[in-house]
Amino acid sequence: MSQSLKIALLSMFVVLWGIQAGAPATADERDRGRAEPRPPAARPAPQWAPAARPGGGRPGVERPGVARPGVARPSVGRPDMGRPAFDGRGQVLDSRYNHGRYYPPRGTLRTSLPDGYRPYYSGENRYYFSGGIWYAPRGPGFVVIAPPPGLVISVLPPFYSTVWFGGVPYYYADNVYYSAQPDQSGYAVVDPPDNADAPSPPPDTAEDDLMIYPKNGQTKEQQAADQFECHNWAKGQTGFDPTQAEGGTSGNADAARNNYNRAMSACLQGRGYQVN
Repeated sequence: MSQSLKIALLSMFVVLWGIQAGAPATADERDRGRAEPRPPAARPAPQWAPAARPGGGRPGVERPGVARPGVARPSVGRPDMGRPAFDGRGQVLDSRYNHGRYYPPRGTLRTSLPDGYRPYYSGENRYYFSGGIWYAPRGPGFVVIAPPPGLVISVLPPFYSTVWFGGVPYYYADNVYYSAQPDQSGYAVVDPPDNADAPSPPPDTAEDDLMIYPKNGQTKEQQAADQFECHNWAKGQTGFDPTQAEGGTSGNADAARNNYNRAMSACLQGRGYQVN
């Protein structure tokens, strides 16, 4: 056998041996690939993550009463009536004397006056009144103000609270006090009474001869205030004062009392009461 033939046969033997030795390994790798799935590729980490919320809760979900970092929230007080201190329009709750109405804060600017306003003057100064709120001109618009004492209005605000001090009724709305002025047929803006934080209970009525029934659902406080004002008016009309001895008259006290009672009845009936 020639030398070249021996070399060719040896090379063929080496090639065949390598194929047989590598075949099991290849099959084993294929089986392993089917039996052991590759782990999923890692997802890139986000550049930000919602911060954990104080007090727990899901990230990104606002919880009542919990403020987000960097976001300022107004402190909402809860007065005795359990109502929020601010409404959805930025108005402030006036809870004094359980008044319970919302008004714009002093200094609030408006471009125009509300419908139904009434003008009032004090010297050369102009003021405007609507819904218990006072305005004054400011630049091209109007600003919410505290009215100066002495302004007299003909009709009280649509919502007011009657508060008694020393047997005298005051009418309160939006941190403003009003006092009846029968001689001016209206109600004057007045300074707060000295004991504004300590109101007194309504006094007992002095009209023992009259039976008075509220027909329009007036409260006891409102009835007491109406009786007080009608008493002042009837006293001025007749000269008879039932709180004084003999009515404070030198003539026929019985006749004067009858005139007083008729005047009281007319006044109270005009305010929505039944008088017997």
